[in-house]
Amino acid sequence: MLFLQGTRDSLAKLPLIEEVCGQLGRRATLHVVDGGDHSFGVRKKDVRTAEEVMAELADTIAAWTAKVTRD
Repeated sequence: MLFLQGTRDSLAKLPLIEEVCGQLGRRATLHVVDGGDHSFGVRKKDVRTAEEVMAELADTIAAWTAKVTRD
C-alpha cells in the first residue's frame, strides 16, 4: 500500500498515518509531502509550486508501481 501524506493535513494527522504504516510493516510505503495539506496544496510562501508537488507525487506513484509490479 502506498500512502501519500501532507504534513499540514488536518484530516489525517501524520503521526497516525506513521503508526498505521508501522503496524503494516513492509506492506506499507509512506511518502510525506512537506508542507502539503489534505489536497497536497502548499502555501504560496513555500519553496515548491503546486505543479512541482503534483509532479513529485506522480513520480512517486510511478516508481512505487514499477517496484511492486517488479517484485
